[in-house]
Amino acid sequence: MIFIIFAAFIIYNVNSVRVPPNFKFGIATSAYQVEGGWNASGKGENVWDRLMHTRPDLIFDHTNGDVACDSYHKWREDVEILKTLGVDYYRFSISWSRVLPTGFGNKINPDGIRYYSDLIDELLKNGIEPFVTIFHWDLPQPLQDLGGWTNPQIALYFEDFARVVFEHFGDRVKKWITINEPSSICYGTYGRGLYLPFEYPGIGDYLCGKTLLLAHARAYHLYDNEFREKQHGKIGITIDSTWAEPKTNNKKDVMAAEREMQMGTGWWMHPIFSKEGDYPEILKFRVAEISKTENFPESRLPPLDQEEIKFIRGSADFLGLNHYLTYLVSDNELNTNVKTSLEKDRGTKNEVDPNWDNPLITPWGMRKLINWLANEYDNPIIYITENGYWDDGRLDDQDRIKFYKGYIKAVLDAAVVDKCNVRGYITWSIMDNMEWRVGYKFKYGLYHVDFQSPNRTRTPKVSAKFYQDVIKNRYLPE
Repeated sequence: MIFIIFAAFIIYNVNSVRVPPNFKFGIATSAYQVEGGWNASGKGENVWDRLMHTRPDLIFDHTNGDVACDSYHKWREDVEILKTLGVDYYRFSISWSRVLPTGFGNKINPDGIRYYSDLIDELLKNGIEPFVTIFHWDLPQPLQDLGGWTNPQIALYFEDFARVVFEHFGDRVKKWITINEPSSICYGTYGRGLYLPFEYPGIGDYLCGKTLLLAHARAYHLYDNEFREKQHGKIGITIDSTWAEPKTNNKKDVMAAEREMQMGTGWWMHPIFSKEGDYPEILKFRVAEISKTENFPESRLPPLDQEEIKFIRGSADFLGLNHYLTYLVSDNELNTNVKTSLEKDRGTKNEVDPNWDNPLITPWGMRKLINWLANEYDNPIIYITENGYWDDGRLDDQDRIKFYKGYIKAVLDAAVVDKCNVRGYITWSIMDNMEWRVGYKFKYGLYHVDFQSPNRTRTPKVSAKFYQDVIKNRYLPE
């Protein structure tokens, strides 16, 4: 009997660090952050081109993405790196302005089609599956001039863009992500002006949210109705989510943490992945009630009618999940004098525990988040589509290796031990790149990029070898 128990203990420990046979690994980038070639061969202007050229003072290091990692010219070298790492997936995005220079579907740029077609062919030739994001933050400037994602018409223009990419690349791309990180787009851009200087707190973010949900659903149904039968692909959406851990066992803090999850992550998950659809009840209730106290004649959250609820519900074959941070969450019901905002609506306070060894490395939050999603939404298929660690760009990046050991283990535990339907792990990022308004200060790459060199020389960090070994050996070292 003792032998049997001991043998079972060994098997559990081996399984907890071994990678399941069908679990896949990948690595991610986005168009604006790595491509450069900002006005090459007919590409149009996007919102980031405009911001960084006209307001460099808003960028931490006053840089821009005109050249970035120069992947527009060095894509073959990038594919060689991917092959060396042995990844199953390369997740990249398609620049809307490179394919449709004005943002509208009446003018297609042949060079943009050629660029992505060549990249896809090279990936497939080297046994790497393209995992393609249709929209990753780089809205064409002409569409922003019309109000951007606060304008409902943008959902139709997004559907036009999706049709173009399905028609030109869908014969080879079998995994599509419609939109990357709706919360960062809506709250970060239109709510707080963190990413672009368009700040309409508590109003613009909700308008943006409805447009994005309908845009996503339009692309999904377009693929489902006109392309799936012939192209045999899958299509989902990528959300960004922190994990909200109650700061104390006090009932108010426990409820606040759940409120943070429902009004943050549930804002996107509930309309698409729940059985009933629509926004979470607590989101609808709180925004309506607080809107009343602010003398608004109606809720600042634009409602979804029954047709829209039905249209959005079920519009994903899988969930892409981006996760970076865990917070301690406490109740923070604000008084009526605080300005209209998402923070006021949620009534929560987020902070990190000063006792944590490193607040950037809290893998237990990842496991809890995956389990929360599985329990809330009937265990959907999940791909971790971004998870990464930033530092100063050092080549001997031991903290990044520590990060990977913890987070990959957490994901595997969620998949193997907790039976959550997690199919793969895609890290951010293949190389150091343009990290939006912080410029090149934060370094997330497995490869260092020399941004002072016209060649944008790529050099592997110690973490690149670690990730390569995990993929090759199908084993996560203790």
